[in-house]
Amino acid sequence: MRVLALGGGGAMGAVAVRTAAGLAGVSEIVVADRDLAAAQLVSSTLTAETVPVRAERVDITDPGELRAALDAADVVLNTVGPYYEFGVGVLGAAIETGTHYLDICDDWEPTLEMLELDERARAAGVCAVIGMGASPGVSNLLALAAAREFEVLRDIYTAWPVDAGGMNPDMGELVGPQGRPSAAAVHWMQQLSGTVAQVGDGRIVRRRPLRAVRLDLPGGLGGTAYTCGHPEPVTLHRTLRPTGESANLMVVRPSTAAYLDSLRRDLDAGRLTNAEAAALVAAPGVLRGLRAAFASLWFASPRTLPPFFAVATGTRERRAETVLARLPAAVEAFVLTADMATVTGVPLALGLSQVIDGGALVPGVRPPEAVIEPRRFFTDLAAHLGLPESGDVILERA
Repeated sequence: MRVLALGGGGAMGAVAVRTAAGLAGVSEIVVADRDLAAAQLVSSTLTAETVPVRAERVDITDPGELRAALDAADVVLNTVGPYYEFGVGVLGAAIETGTHYLDICDDWEPTLEMLELDERARAAGVCAVIGMGASPGVSNLLALAAAREFEVLRDIYTAWPVDAGGMNPDMGELVGPQGRPSAAAVHWMQQLSGTVAQVGDGRIVRRRPLRAVRLDLPGGLGGTAYTCGHPEPVTLHRTLRPTGESANLMVVRPSTAAYLDSLRRDLDAGRLTNAEAAALVAAPGVLRGLRAAFASLWFASPRTLPPFFAVATGTRERRAETVLARLPAAVEAFVLTADMATVTGVPLALGLSQVIDGGALVPGVRPPEAVIEPRRFFTDLAAHLGLPESGDVILERA
């Protein structure tokens, strides 16, 4: 297949391109970016690959340029954000040109809009996998592994670490060119303000973020995590149909949760923009930090919660159970220690491999848990990392 990597000159796109260059079934990769020099830099590092890799300037805001690039490709990897600005438009263009599509969309609002394009994609024979990164992406597959254990699924949560459990976040990833907040940091602030989509009583509801969720997990683990806007709840609602609650959670220290909550309050009151709040995350103010330290007394601890997991509750054989899904230790270490670009770009390319060989090549717009086979994905991920581990997700029950 001919692969078009939109945003391939960026950090996440470059990782996806390098990984995709080693996949069977790839006949050509076009590294496409509005910044041609960045695209050329990525392609120049892959001259030793057997797959032809070339750079091309493509501005996705130009409909003609975008359509021409998509017309020449069999499948597109879209890593151009923010997705609330560009996701729906690029997917719509890919459907029009009959180009299969994968992205790393981590905004719940465009996720809902893109899912509404499902019938158009089916009619065009286009397979579109949205949210194929770490979270969403790997997190969805963990959720699927946990949910498969139940006859009736009640609640399901996905969780990722901010700074708890010994985690030290790389604040450098929150700062972009010229010292401005990165797109990821601005996105984070958007997902911590206003109201976000979650699942309550089996239906989509809008709730404020940073809501405390107390979890008691198998193995005597437990603690409190805090909600954040993300695609997982809205896609798991469609695919797994929990009858109770579903949310995406941050595993975070009380002091950090209190600091983020102070930003949320100012965002909601209009005293800060997303960019201004993101700058205050990357470089915390002293006075705000002191206030948050005092306010942290009202925030609960994550205690012994794992850093990256999915947990489901429900019934099997008429018995209530809880199932915790985690990654094997070495794979989990990769997710927790690699940079954001790597833990996002590698899963995107491994998802592509299942589209190329037909395993996930199903027409329609779907999230990872609907089409990506988890055991194969995690086996491929372990192999990519040079680990001797299988693709078995660790499941613990209580």
